[in-house]
Amino acid sequence: MIIANPIYDVVFKRLMENLRVAKFFIGTLLDETIIDLSLNNREISVLPHGENLDREMLDTIEKQLLDRLSISVVRVDFVATIKSEDGSHKKVLIEVQKAKNALDVMRFREYLAEHYKIEDEIDIDGTKHKTALPIVTIYMLGFKISEIESVAIKVKRDYWDLIKNEAVIGKSAFVESLTHDCYVVQIPRIVGNTRTRLETLLSLFEQRYFLTDRKIIKQYNYPVDNDVIQEMLSILEYVAADEDLRKKIEDEQDAYRLLEIMAENRKKELEAKIKTMSDALADANQTIADNAKTIADQDAVIASLKKQLGI
Repeated sequence: MIIANPIYDVVFKRLMENLRVAKFFIGTLLDETIIDLSLNNREISVLPHGENLDREMLDTIEKQLLDRLSISVVRVDFVATIKSEDGSHKKVLIEVQKAKNALDVMRFREYLAEHYKIEDEIDIDGTKHKTALPIVTIYMLGFKISEIESVAIKVKRDYWDLIKNEAVIGKSAFVESLTHDCYVVQIPRIVGNTRTRLETLLSLFEQRYFLTDRKIIKQYNYPVDNDVIQEMLSILEYVAADEDLRKKIEDEQDAYRLLEIMAENRKKELEAKIKTMSDALADANQTIADNAKTIADQDAVIASLKKQLGI
Protein backbone atom coordinates (compact mmCIF):
# COMPACT_ATOMS: atom_id res chain seq x y z
CA MET A 1 0.00 0.00 0.00
CA ILE A 2 1.27 3.49 -0.91
CA ILE A 3 0.54 6.01 1.86
CA ALA A 4 1.38 9.63 2.67
CA ASN A 5 3.91 10.35 5.39
CA PRO A 6 1.82 11.38 8.44
CA ILE A 7 4.69 13.35 9.96
CA TYR A 8 3.60 16.36 7.91
CA ASP A 9 1.06 18.76 9.38
CA VAL A 10 -1.37 18.63 6.48
CA VAL A 11 -1.49 14.81 6.70
CA PHE A 12 -1.59 14.55 10.49
CA LYS A 13 -4.41 17.11 10.63
CA ARG A 14 -6.37 15.00 8.13
CA LEU A 15 -6.11 12.02 10.47
CA MET A 16 -7.03 13.90 13.64
CA GLU A 17 -10.11 15.49 12.08
CA ASN A 18 -11.63 12.00 11.90
CA LEU A 19 -13.05 11.58 15.43
CA ARG A 20 -13.12 7.77 15.20
CA VAL A 21 -9.42 7.80 14.32
CA ALA A 22 -8.61 10.45 16.95
CA LYS A 23 -10.47 8.47 19.63
CA PHE A 24 -8.51 5.34 18.74
CA PHE A 25 -5.21 7.23 18.50
CA ILE A 26 -5.61 8.89 21.92
CA GLY A 27 -7.08 5.83 23.63
CA THR A 28 -4.24 3.61 22.36
CA LEU A 29 -1.48 6.01 23.42
CA LEU A 30 -3.02 6.69 26.84
CA ASP A 31 -4.07 3.03 27.27
CA GLU A 32 -7.43 4.34 28.46
CA THR A 33 -11.06 3.76 27.54
CA ILE A 34 -12.35 6.89 25.81
CA ILE A 35 -16.12 7.13 26.25
CA ASP A 36 -16.61 10.38 24.38
CA LEU A 37 -14.40 12.72 22.40
CA SER A 38 -15.06 16.15 20.93
CA LEU A 39 -12.73 18.21 18.77
CA ASN A 40 -11.74 21.67 19.90
CA ASN A 41 -9.34 22.53 17.11
CA ARG A 42 -7.57 25.78 18.01
CA GLU A 43 -5.09 25.44 15.17
CA ILE A 44 -3.13 28.66 14.64
CA SER A 45 -2.00 29.54 11.13
CA VAL A 46 1.63 30.61 11.35
CA LEU A 47 4.97 30.03 9.73
CA PRO A 48 7.05 27.84 12.04
CA HIS A 49 9.86 29.84 13.69
CA GLY A 50 8.85 32.78 11.47
CA GLU A 51 6.57 34.77 13.76
CA ASN A 52 9.03 37.68 13.97
CA LEU A 53 10.32 37.75 10.42
CA ASP A 54 11.23 41.17 9.01
CA ARG A 55 9.63 40.95 5.57
CA GLU A 56 11.62 43.96 4.32
CA MET A 57 14.77 41.87 4.63
CA LEU A 58 13.45 39.08 2.39
CA ASP A 59 14.29 38.89 -1.29
CA THR A 60 11.57 38.60 -3.96
CA ILE A 61 11.67 34.80 -4.18
CA GLU A 62 11.35 34.41 -0.41
CA LYS A 63 8.43 36.87 -0.28
CA GLN A 64 6.62 35.00 -3.05
CA LEU A 65 7.07 31.70 -1.23
CA LEU A 66 5.85 33.06 2.10
CA ASP A 67 2.88 34.76 0.43
CA ARG A 68 1.96 31.51 -1.32
CA LEU A 69 2.09 29.38 1.80
CA SER A 70 -0.36 29.03 4.63
CA ILE A 71 1.48 26.62 6.88
CA SER A 72 -0.36 25.69 10.06
CA VAL A 73 1.32 24.48 13.20
CA VAL A 74 -0.97 21.63 14.15
CA ARG A 75 -2.12 21.99 17.73
CA VAL A 76 -5.20 19.85 18.06
CA ASP A 77 -7.29 19.93 21.21
CA PHE A 78 -9.89 17.43 22.34
CA VAL A 79 -12.21 17.23 25.31
CA ALA A 80 -12.33 13.56 26.31
CA THR A 81 -14.44 11.60 28.77
CA ILE A 82 -12.35 8.73 30.12
CA LYS A 83 -13.64 5.67 31.95
CA SER A 84 -11.45 4.96 34.97
CA GLU A 85 -10.62 1.50 36.30
CA ASP A 86 -13.18 1.90 39.10
CA GLY A 87 -15.92 2.61 36.54
CA SER A 88 -16.11 6.35 37.18
CA HIS A 89 -15.85 8.90 34.40
CA LYS A 90 -13.48 11.85 34.25
CA LYS A 91 -13.35 14.70 31.78
CA VAL A 92 -9.94 15.91 30.57
CA LEU A 93 -8.49 18.24 27.98
CA ILE A 94 -6.24 16.41 25.50
CA GLU A 95 -3.60 18.45 23.69
CA VAL A 96 -1.88 16.85 20.69
CA GLN A 97 1.13 18.66 19.26
CA LYS A 98 3.70 17.83 16.65
CA ALA A 99 7.25 19.22 16.52
CA LYS A 100 9.79 19.11 13.72
CA ASN A 101 12.74 20.05 15.91
CA ALA A 102 13.72 20.88 19.48
CA LEU A 103 13.23 24.62 18.94
CA ASP A 104 9.47 24.03 19.11
CA VAL A 105 9.66 23.44 22.88
CA MET A 106 8.97 27.15 23.47
CA ARG A 107 5.79 26.87 21.41
CA PHE A 108 4.77 23.96 23.60
CA ARG A 109 5.23 26.01 26.75
CA GLU A 110 3.34 29.01 25.41
CA TYR A 111 0.44 26.95 24.13
CA LEU A 112 0.24 24.93 27.32
CA ALA A 113 0.01 28.16 29.30
CA GLU A 114 -3.01 29.13 27.20
CA HIS A 115 -4.63 25.76 27.92
CA TYR A 116 -4.44 26.32 31.66
CA LYS A 117 -6.73 29.33 31.16
CA ILE A 118 -9.49 27.29 29.52
CA GLU A 119 -12.62 26.56 31.56
CA ASP A 120 -15.22 23.92 30.82
CA GLU A 121 -18.74 23.36 32.11
CA ILE A 122 -19.64 20.31 34.16
CA ASP A 123 -23.04 19.26 35.47
CA ILE A 124 -23.44 18.88 39.24
CA ASP A 125 -26.94 17.97 40.40
CA GLY A 126 -28.46 19.58 37.33
CA THR A 127 -26.50 22.84 37.71
CA LYS A 128 -23.78 23.95 35.31
CA HIS A 129 -20.47 24.87 36.94
CA LYS A 130 -17.33 26.23 35.28
CA THR A 131 -14.13 24.42 36.14
CA ALA A 132 -10.57 24.02 34.90
CA LEU A 133 -10.18 20.63 33.26
CA PRO A 134 -7.16 18.41 33.92
CA ILE A 135 -4.76 18.44 30.96
CA VAL A 136 -3.06 15.54 29.18
CA THR A 137 -0.44 16.34 26.53
CA ILE A 138 0.70 14.18 23.64
CA TYR A 139 3.86 15.26 21.79
CA MET A 140 4.77 13.69 18.46
CA LEU A 141 8.44 14.54 17.97
CA GLY A 142 10.15 14.55 14.58
CA PHE A 143 13.55 14.39 16.27
CA LYS A 144 15.34 12.18 18.79
CA ILE A 145 15.84 12.94 22.46
CA SER A 146 19.46 11.91 22.94
CA GLU A 147 19.05 10.87 26.59
CA ILE A 148 16.05 8.55 25.97
CA GLU A 149 15.99 5.66 23.50
CA SER A 150 12.38 4.57 24.10
CA VAL A 151 10.00 5.07 21.19
CA ALA A 152 7.09 6.13 23.38
CA ILE A 153 7.11 7.22 27.02
CA LYS A 154 4.64 8.38 29.63
CA VAL A 155 5.68 11.03 32.14
CA LYS A 156 3.45 10.21 35.09
CA ARG A 157 2.77 12.19 38.25
CA ASP A 158 2.68 10.68 41.74
CA TYR A 159 1.57 12.22 45.02
CA TRP A 160 4.23 11.87 47.71
CA ASP A 161 4.01 12.66 51.43
CA LEU A 162 7.25 14.47 52.29
CA ILE A 163 6.80 14.00 56.04
CA LYS A 164 5.98 10.28 56.03
CA ASN A 165 8.09 9.64 52.91
CA GLU A 166 5.41 7.51 51.31
CA ALA A 167 2.97 7.58 48.40
CA VAL A 168 -0.32 9.42 48.94
CA ILE A 169 -3.45 7.49 48.02
CA GLY A 170 -6.12 9.55 46.28
CA LYS A 171 -6.31 12.45 43.88
CA SER A 172 -7.16 16.13 44.31
CA ALA A 173 -9.10 18.08 41.67
CA PHE A 174 -7.11 21.17 42.71
CA VAL A 175 -3.75 19.46 42.16
CA GLU A 176 -4.93 17.75 38.97
CA SER A 177 -5.88 21.12 37.46
CA LEU A 178 -2.37 22.47 38.09
CA THR A 179 -0.29 19.53 36.86
CA HIS A 180 -0.55 17.11 33.96
CA ASP A 181 0.57 13.77 32.55
CA CYS A 182 2.62 13.83 29.38
CA TYR A 183 3.07 11.32 26.55
CA VAL A 184 6.02 11.59 24.15
CA VAL A 185 6.56 9.70 20.89
CA GLN A 186 9.96 9.87 19.15
CA ILE A 187 8.98 9.29 15.53
CA PRO A 188 12.56 8.72 14.22
CA ARG A 189 12.96 5.79 16.66
CA ILE A 190 9.91 3.89 15.31
CA VAL A 191 11.08 0.67 13.64
CA GLY A 192 7.83 -0.79 12.36
CA ASN A 193 7.07 -3.50 14.90
CA THR A 194 3.45 -4.70 14.98
CA ARG A 195 3.50 -6.91 18.07
CA THR A 196 0.94 -4.78 19.94
CA ARG A 197 -1.86 -2.40 19.02
CA LEU A 198 0.31 0.57 20.02
CA GLU A 199 3.26 -0.60 17.92
CA THR A 200 0.96 -1.18 14.94
CA LEU A 201 -0.46 2.33 15.32
CA LEU A 202 3.02 3.86 15.51
CA SER A 203 4.22 1.83 12.51
CA LEU A 204 2.24 4.22 10.31
CA PHE A 205 4.70 6.96 11.31
CA GLU A 206 7.85 4.94 10.59
CA GLN A 207 10.30 7.05 8.58
CA ARG A 208 11.48 4.35 6.15
CA TYR A 209 10.57 2.79 2.79
CA PHE A 210 10.07 6.11 1.00
CA LEU A 211 9.48 6.06 -2.74
CA THR A 212 11.05 9.46 -3.46
CA ASP A 213 13.83 11.61 -2.04
CA ARG A 214 11.28 14.14 -0.76
CA LYS A 215 9.94 11.48 1.68
CA ILE A 216 6.30 12.38 1.07
CA ILE A 217 4.98 8.93 0.16
CA LYS A 218 6.11 5.51 1.29
CA GLN A 219 5.36 1.82 1.05
CA TYR A 220 3.45 0.23 3.94
CA ASN A 221 3.42 -3.56 3.95
CA TYR A 222 2.83 -4.57 7.57
CA PRO A 223 -0.10 -6.85 8.43
CA VAL A 224 -3.03 -5.02 10.03
CA ASP A 225 -6.11 -6.64 11.55
CA ASN A 226 -7.55 -3.55 13.27
CA ASP A 227 -10.38 -1.81 11.40
CA VAL A 228 -9.53 1.68 12.71
CA ILE A 229 -5.90 1.37 11.62
CA GLN A 230 -7.21 0.16 8.27
CA GLU A 231 -9.29 3.35 8.13
CA MET A 232 -6.19 5.41 8.93
CA LEU A 233 -4.33 3.66 6.11
CA SER A 234 -7.20 4.46 3.75
CA ILE A 235 -6.97 8.15 4.67
CA LEU A 236 -3.19 8.12 4.14
CA GLU A 237 -3.62 6.26 0.84
CA TYR A 238 -6.09 8.91 -0.33
CA VAL A 239 -3.73 11.76 0.62
CA ALA A 240 -0.87 10.04 -1.22
CA ALA A 241 -2.97 9.90 -4.39
CA ASP A 242 -4.29 13.47 -4.19
CA GLU A 243 -2.12 15.88 -6.18
CA ASP A 244 -3.39 19.01 -4.38
CA LEU A 245 -2.64 17.55 -0.94
CA ARG A 246 0.81 16.37 -2.07
CA LYS A 247 1.46 19.90 -3.31
CA LYS A 248 0.58 21.26 0.15
CA ILE A 249 3.08 18.83 1.68
CA GLU A 250 5.75 20.07 -0.75
CA ASP A 251 4.91 23.66 0.22
CA GLU A 252 5.28 22.71 3.88
CA GLN A 253 8.68 21.17 3.14
CA ASP A 254 9.78 24.26 1.23
CA ALA A 255 8.66 26.56 4.04
CA TYR A 256 10.57 24.63 6.67
CA ARG A 257 13.64 24.47 4.43
CA LEU A 258 13.51 28.21 3.75
CA LEU A 259 13.01 29.11 7.38
CA GLU A 260 15.84 26.82 8.45
CA ILE A 261 18.14 28.57 5.96
CA MET A 262 16.99 31.95 7.23
CA ALA A 263 17.50 30.85 10.83
CA GLU A 264 21.02 29.64 9.98
CA ASN A 265 21.75 32.96 8.26
CA ARG A 266 20.51 34.87 11.30
CA LYS A 267 22.70 32.67 13.48
CA LYS A 268 25.77 33.45 11.33
CA GLU A 269 24.95 37.17 11.41
CA LEU A 270 24.64 37.07 15.19
CA GLU A 271 27.91 35.15 15.52
CA ALA A 272 29.61 37.72 13.25
CA LYS A 273 28.27 40.59 15.39
CA ILE A 274 29.44 38.84 18.57
CA LYS A 275 32.91 38.33 17.04
CA THR A 276 33.07 42.00 15.99
CA MET A 277 32.11 43.09 19.48
CA SER A 278 34.61 40.65 21.03
CA ASP A 279 37.37 41.91 18.75
CA ALA A 280 36.48 45.52 19.59
CA LEU A 281 36.50 44.68 23.30
CA ALA A 282 39.85 42.93 22.94
CA ASP A 283 41.26 45.97 21.12
CA ALA A 284 39.91 48.27 23.83
CA ASN A 285 41.44 46.08 26.56
CA GLN A 286 44.77 46.11 24.70
CA THR A 287 44.61 49.91 24.42
CA ILE A 288 43.90 50.18 28.13
CA ALA A 289 46.82 47.82 28.86
CA ASP A 290 49.13 49.84 26.58
CA ASN A 291 48.04 53.09 28.22
CA ALA A 292 48.60 51.60 31.66
CA LYS A 293 52.13 50.52 30.64
CA THR A 294 52.86 54.00 29.25
CA ILE A 295 51.70 55.61 32.49
CA ALA A 296 53.79 53.13 34.50
CA ASP A 297 56.86 53.93 32.34
CA GLN A 298 56.29 57.65 32.80
CA ASP A 299 55.94 57.19 36.56
CA ALA A 300 59.23 55.31 36.57
CA VAL A 301 60.99 58.13 34.66
CA ILE A 302 59.56 60.73 37.03
CA ALA A 303 60.68 58.70 40.05
CA SER A 304 64.20 58.37 38.56
CA LEU A 305 64.43 62.12 37.95
CA LYS A 306 63.28 62.89 41.50
CA LYS A 307 65.95 60.57 42.84
CA GLN A 308 68.66 62.24 40.78
CA LEU A 309 67.51 65.67 41.98
CA GLY A 310 67.29 64.47 45.55
CA ILE A 311 63.67 65.29 45.78
